[in-house]
Amino acid sequence: MEPIIALRGVTKSWGGGRAAALAEVDLEVSEGQFVCLCGPSGCGKTTVLNLVAGLEFPTAGEVRVRGEAVRGPSPERTVMFQESALFPWLTVRRNVEFPLEVAGVPRAERDARVERYLKMVHLWRSRDSRPHELSGGMRQRAAMARALVSEPQMLLMDEPFAALDAQTRDVLHAELERIWLETRKTVVFVTHNVREAARLGDRVVIFGTRPGRVKRDLTVALPRPRGANDREVATLAAVVERELEIEIEKVIREELDDAWTPAGGAVPGGARSDLGGGI
Repeated sequence: MEPIIALRGVTKSWGGGRAAALAEVDLEVSEGQFVCLCGPSGCGKTTVLNLVAGLEFPTAGEVRVRGEAVRGPSPERTVMFQESALFPWLTVRRNVEFPLEVAGVPRAERDARVERYLKMVHLWRSRDSRPHELSGGMRQRAAMARALVSEPQMLLMDEPFAALDAQTRDVLHAELERIWLETRKTVVFVTHNVREAARLGDRVVIFGTRPGRVKRDLTVALPRPRGANDREVATLAAVVERELEIEIEKVIREELDDAWTPAGGAVPGGARSDLGGGI
């Protein structure tokens, strides 16, 4: 079956090829999957998201959605960013309604959809509040409702909970999982948080550092719903953490001077395909 999202040999570089974000990335996402992208800073995770969204274009290779080349943004692919980006002068209701108004959706349908999705994220009672009256978690709920109200086929999420405290993040993880189980949207979710990836994803795709390549693609066969403190989630997070250690140290060695040494004083060798073997 044709994947809903497919990257084939995708390279992305700037400055005539002098700075490469991605190198020959192959990645497929099936319809209805929740795929988390993990990796160190600068490995190209957000670039992958932008390419799928049609906000950027590959230097080489191709990005396809439903078998068609991506040539720009589309209402079927909605992006949710780390910042809620709500209009401060509009109420929650009007912020969520805005994309429908721009699209020319009739008033009655707009009202019904806004009510549905605000109730889905438990913000209906706050519909007449403005963003400055909301907590950070409530603003992200509003942003989630706005992303969902256009009823896209794909939700592209770029570290949407990174700025929140741990307790609020855990609550929103449960909310997002519940919404995903209800809607079965295709989700591509960028995160630095390995526990977040293990809790939310059907798959965790680990990227190596500059230029970004897929280092490992892990299938997550854990039952849902999942809890933040589930033993299986913690075990999987530890596996992902080990995979990332060498890549993160590569980034640090590139960015810092020669006086830096990793914890323990030993500089690790190159990445190996049998990492963790024999444990």
